[in-house]
Amino acid sequence: MRRPTMADVAREVGVTAKTVSRVLNDDGPVAVETRERVMEAVRKLGYQPNLMARNMRVGARDAAIGLVIPEMGNPFFGTVAGGVESVVRPRGLTLIVGSSSETAELERSLVATFLARRVSGLMIVPSAAGDHRYLRAERAAGLPIVFLDRPAVGMAADHVVSGNREGAREGVAHLVAHGHRRIGFVGDLPTLLYTRRERFQGYRDALEAAGLPFDRALVESGHDQEAASAAVVRLLDLPDPPTALFAANNFASMGAIVALARAGRRDVALVGFDDLPLAEVLEPPLTVVAQDPAALGTAAAELVLTRLDGHPSRAARREQIPTRLIARGSGELPPSR
Repeated sequence: MRRPTMADVAREVGVTAKTVSRVLNDDGPVAVETRERVMEAVRKLGYQPNLMARNMRVGARDAAIGLVIPEMGNPFFGTVAGGVESVVRPRGLTLIVGSSSETAELERSLVATFLARRVSGLMIVPSAAGDHRYLRAERAAGLPIVFLDRPAVGMAADHVVSGNREGAREGVAHLVAHGHRRIGFVGDLPTLLYTRRERFQGYRDALEAAGLPFDRALVESGHDQEAASAAVVRLLDLPDPPTALFAANNFASMGAIVALARAGRRDVALVGFDDLPLAEVLEPPLTVVAQDPAALGTAAAELVLTRLDGHPSRAARREQIPTRLIARGSGELPPSR
């Protein structure tokens, strides 16, 4: 069954489509009786105006915020989106979310779609290979653009990030404090990803502060749980394996948990970056450097609303959301040798 159109409403009332448009858009004089008959026909037929088409026609902004995230299946970004929505919904704005699959081409295509429908604000978790210079003109024209979790590439823009380097440094220092000297690092891919680079630098910082040598053999990578699990197996198979692991994101943590369980290894300490559901019921419970993805989303959304409310300062703003170490047991295991 097709959706009713403006022409259907006009036919029902016996007026022109232009008269229906005037009533719905409050654009021009229409007799009170005609206005009532049009609205009655709208209700009867269930007609829904095409607001996007209207906004494009008159040059208005849509009452929507566009959000580009890398992966729909990653619970971290789902929580980020929830934080955004909790702020924009009370303002009468609708959140529209699309996934870039961590590719610059799809990210740019989604951004183009959001711009075509004239969203009121744009929020992007940028892909690793993205270049955002093409958005300079939009930002200069006053469109609120905020980058989440990672800063923009090629342009200065508002962004909200976690304390990645500081959190990783604290997590690795925690392992050092419990006697570990060979600490493996399992990071995300690609290695040039902003969060991966920052957390890896925090790992290096903690080793340097403790006077421990950096060993490239202790560094592995994997983008998903399966790849991270394989990376941990490679670390455990080294001639001089690590006694502790630092997993630099939630998928790396899950991969490490699976690999250690399969190997029957309860003697390897583990600290993960990002908290996990049911982390407290694992054996031992997982020690984590916890981000606050909801706070990332709310802070970014508040930046968008600040810009919309008439504070279009050209200076790009940076906000950093702190992390916190939650010691539960896995990161407190002593070295087994």
